[in-house]
Amino acid sequence: MSTGRLVVVVLAGGEGRRIGGVKATRMLGGRTLLERELERAAGWSGEVAVAVRAEGQASAPAGVDLLTDDPGIPGPLAGIASALRFAAARGAKTVLTLPCDAPFLPDDLVDRLAEALTPVAGVALARSRGQFHPTCALWRAGEGALAALAAYAATGRGALMGLADAVGWVAVDWPVEPLDPFFNVNTAEDLARAEGLLKGPASPRARPLADPRTGSETPS
Repeated sequence: MSTGRLVVVVLAGGEGRRIGGVKATRMLGGRTLLERELERAAGWSGEVAVAVRAEGQASAPAGVDLLTDDPGIPGPLAGIASALRFAAARGAKTVLTLPCDAPFLPDDLVDRLAEALTPVAGVALARSRGQFHPTCALWRAGEGALAALAAYAATGRGALMGLADAVGWVAVDWPVEPLDPFFNVNTAEDLARAEGLLKGPASPRARPLADPRTGSETPS
């Protein structure tokens, strides 16, 4: 299906306890993880926001909305709620959510998720090596999605796959060679590995990226 008007929300609410601080502000290749993810997001939409758990957790550059999650909603579910509300406020048909800690996302992410999103599914989920990545997903926006999330949150559960079950999902699989594109940075060791991957010739970000909007290359 067509994504229609697409907005993108980068989820940056993680505390980063295993990495020694707010994950979004960790440096990779001279830039923060959040800066890298915002660059990717801008290639897919001109309407981008960052969702944080609390004020002061991260900052957003000019032109990027900063959303504060509802403290009454647990865990990453609050970030999805922020994303759906952002989309609804702008009349967007779909919202792509991205985790701030996945620096090697595939260039064909939006195209493949949009192609898989059927009229009866509420979300298209990325999957690799049999593992779902529900923070990296294309959600159908609108009042129906917000109502489903509110009903799900009222049960006291916070798992994103539970919400996906509630709205109906489809999954899109990506290969994991030479690198799982959904590799995420959770620890200092992961960050060191990501630094090495950026410098390696096989890295998907070692070459300039093609801007999906113009076809021109942008520096990585």
